[in-house]
Amino acid sequence: MELFLIDAIGPFFRRTQRRRINWSKIPFADLDLPEGERRQVFRDIRADLGTFLDRAAAAGFNAVTLDDVAHLADHPIYDPEVRAKVWRFREEFPALFAEVAARGMRLFVTMDVFSATPSLRARLDDSPAQINAFLAELIDGFLDDFPQVDGIVMRIGESDGNDVKGAMRSDLYLRSARMVNRFLRDLLPVFERRGKRMILRTWTVGAYAVGDLIWNRRTFRRAFEGIESRALVVSMKYGESDFFRFLPLNRNFFRTPLPKIIEVQARREYEGAGEFPSFVGWDLERYRDELAEAENMVGISVWCQTGGWHPFRRLAFLDDSAVWIDLNARAAIHIFKEGGSAEGAVRRIAGPDRAAAAAEFLRLSDEVIRALYYIEDFAGQKLFFRRVRIPPLIAVFWDTIFISHSVRKIVRHFVADPESSVREARAALSKLDRMIELAPAAGFPAADARFMRDTFEILALAREYFLLPYSGEIAARIREAKRRYKDRYPRSGDRQRYRIRTDFTPFWLRRRYLGWVLSVCFRRQRGYRLIDRILTLHLLSVLYRLFRRARPKAVPKFARKRAMGIDAVFR
Repeated sequence: MELFLIDAIGPFFRRTQRRRINWSKIPFADLDLPEGERRQVFRDIRADLGTFLDRAAAAGFNAVTLDDVAHLADHPIYDPEVRAKVWRFREEFPALFAEVAARGMRLFVTMDVFSATPSLRARLDDSPAQINAFLAELIDGFLDDFPQVDGIVMRIGESDGNDVKGAMRSDLYLRSARMVNRFLRDLLPVFERRGKRMILRTWTVGAYAVGDLIWNRRTFRRAFEGIESRALVVSMKYGESDFFRFLPLNRNFFRTPLPKIIEVQARREYEGAGEFPSFVGWDLERYRDELAEAENMVGISVWCQTGGWHPFRRLAFLDDSAVWIDLNARAAIHIFKEGGSAEGAVRRIAGPDRAAAAAEFLRLSDEVIRALYYIEDFAGQKLFFRRVRIPPLIAVFWDTIFISHSVRKIVRHFVADPESSVREARAALSKLDRMIELAPAAGFPAADARFMRDTFEILALAREYFLLPYSGEIAARIREAKRRYKDRYPRSGDRQRYRIRTDFTPFWLRRRYLGWVLSVCFRRQRGYRLIDRILTLHLLSVLYRLFRRARPKAVPKFARKRAMGIDAVFR
C-alpha cells in the first residue's frame, strides 16, 4: 500500500455555532465573510491545520483530503456572484495547500458530481454529453490553477444535505452504471494527461438505478467495464452499507483489478462520534487479513472528522478530548501500513505500563457496543430494501435514540429470542462499571466511560420495552431515566448528549399486517425478487411520491430534513 489518506476538515469547524452540525463537508457558508474577518479566520484555520498535519504525519499518514472543487474551481459560464465567491476562497486556500506541501504530504480535493446553480443546470439542459464536457473543462482548469493538487476524490452517490443553502448545490447526476462508465471515459483523460489521480467513491444511498453500486456485482461490473486507466482509484467503504459494525467485507474488492482503497471511519458517526470509546481495531485487523487476497490494494482512506449530522464536536488531532478518534486513526495506520495487530496498536499507543488495562478496557467497550448499542439478533441479519442494505443498527441514529411503539413492533418482528437479548443488554451494563474502574490505569478519561454508561442505561431500558411484555411501569422508568439524563447533561454544558425520542402511543398497524409488509418490502438476498422489480423498485416509488404530495409533512421531520432525506431512497 502506498496511499494513507486522512480528511483534514476539522480546523474549519472551530467557529461553527449551530448545535447540530453537518459534518459531511467544510461549512463554506460560515466562512464566506467580509475580507478582514475572513483573513483572520483563515489564519486561525491555517494554524490549526498545521497542528493537525504534524500529528497526522507523525502517526503515519502521507496524504490528506480537503473540500472541495465546487468552491475553488472557476468557469466563465458561472453566475457572477458564484465566481466572486469562488475567487474569495481561491485567495485563501493556497496558503493551506502550502502547509500540506511543507510536510511532504499529498493533497487531494473532494468533489460531488455534480454541483451547479439553477441557471447552469438550465444551460447544460440536463444533457450527459454537455455535463461531462463541462466537468472536463472545469477540472482541466482547476488542475492547471492548482498543480500542487495530486488528485480529486469524487462522490457520485450522495449529494449535499437538505440543510445546505446557497446558490451552488450538488445533486445526483449519474443515475445508471452506463452513465458512470461514460463519465469515466470522458473524464479520465484529463487526469491521465497530468499524471493525476481520480479517486472514485462507490458509496451510494440507494437513489436511482446506480444506487446499488456499493454492493451489486452487476452494477459494479457495468460501471467499470472496459476501464483500464492507471489514473483511476476505486474507493469503497468496508461493508455494503455505511460505517456500522456487523458488516462482512464488501466483496466488490475482489471483483476488479483496478487500484483500490478501503474507507474506514475513526470518528464513528453512528457510535458517539468520539464522545465515548468505540474502538474498531479488531474489525480493521479482520478486514486487512481478508483483503490479502484482493488484487491491487493501494491504500486506505480514514474519515476522522467527516460524516453525520449531530452536535458532538471533538476535533481529531486537535483536541486533547478526541482520544477515541485519534486512537482509531492511529490503529488504522498500525494495522494497514505496518501490518500490526489491534493488540499491538493498543500497546504502542497506550505504552507498556498501561497496555494491559487499555486492551481490557477497549475489548469491553467493543463487547458492550455489540451487545447493547446494537441488537445482535437483528444486526446479524442480511436485509435489503430496494437498492439499500438495511443498516444493522436500529433505534439509534446519529445523536438520537428512538423509543417508540412502532420501533418496538419492528424489533419484535426480527428478534427471535427476546429474553436472551434482554439478558445480554443487562450483562453489558456490568462491563461498563468495570470500564470505569479500568480507566485510570489505562490512561483513559473516566468521564467518557461514565457518559457511555449513562447513555447505555437508556438503551438497556429501551431493550426491555422493545422485547418484554409491555407494562406501564417500564414506560415510567424510561421517562424518569430520560429526565435524569437531561438533568445530568444539560445542552448548555460542555458535554453534548443524545436526544431521546419517546412515543408509547400504540402503532396503528397490527403486528401481523406489519409482518406482511416487512416480508414484502424487505428481502434477505442481494438479488432482486420478481416482487421487487414490480412493486418495490417501481410502483412503490410512484406511490411514495403521490403520498408525499398529498401529505408533505406526514414523514417525520428528522427523516425529511436530515442528510438527503428519506426521499432519496425512493428515487
